[in-house]
Amino acid sequence: MKGLKGTGVAIVTPFRNDSSVDFAALGRIVDHVIKGNINYIVVLGTTGESVTLTKDEKRAVVSYVQETTDKRVPVIVGMGGNNTQEIINNIRHTDFSGIDGILSVTPYYNKPTQKGIIQHFKAIATCSPVPVILYNVPGRTSSNISADTCLALATECDNITGIKEASGDMNQILRIIKGKPENFSVISGDDMLTIPLIAAGGVGVISVLANAFPSQCADLVANCLKNNFRVAREIQFRMLELTELLFTEGNPSGVKAMLNARGLCQNILRLPLVPVSRNTYSRIQKAIEEFNK
Repeated sequence: MKGLKGTGVAIVTPFRNDSSVDFAALGRIVDHVIKGNINYIVVLGTTGESVTLTKDEKRAVVSYVQETTDKRVPVIVGMGGNNTQEIINNIRHTDFSGIDGILSVTPYYNKPTQKGIIQHFKAIATCSPVPVILYNVPGRTSSNISADTCLALATECDNITGIKEASGDMNQILRIIKGKPENFSVISGDDMLTIPLIAAGGVGVISVLANAFPSQCADLVANCLKNNFRVAREIQFRMLELTELLFTEGNPSGVKAMLNARGLCQNILRLPLVPVSRNTYSRIQKAIEEFNK
């Protein structure tokens, strides 16, 4: 986990018609992304609709992903929330065999101060037997990990090894990259910002689009890391409309429509999320057809 680089995929949780977890489809998607040369898998993240899964379903999904990956790539598990003690209890009751790290989102709804955020993540890092990646996505949480807070955690907690940055604030991201310890990874949490973030010194992306187009996303990141930004731009421009359509009606509604159009899973989400409109689905189908020409 030290110096984590490349393309991670925030994997979806497929469902059947009765809303139960579709493990067969999950296995197909895991094999699909690994064959597409992604570098690691993130399970139970936002894209995985983790907040609508029961504790038993979460354990089953993680276990199935571990079994299916069979150590071919690292597995990172989402473990975050707005109740610090509950997260600690969850960590203490988790078997971390085959889990390489955890991704922990900023506490949402409570709106903690920066001091509260620091104490929250220090408590998690202290009890976690595996490395912790911070996840900053203020558009969803209404709580931002400031650059100073991130750098304090990166410097003071050996077990906090990186941050998935999805604030969209390049000034903040640049301040983190400038001041971070050498072995602390700054990872894009936004497919659209992968190129500028890596150009500034980031190490990769935890991607939504890579569920559907893993090899292209992996190629884009690999070229960025080799400073082949001309080639990376060409790839991103080809995928531009697809990336835009991912988020037209929210995530993971867009990517599940995309995966359905590619025959990898059913287009089913759990409430309060719903599938994209018929118009957006048609646009996704057309964009995939154009991309494959």
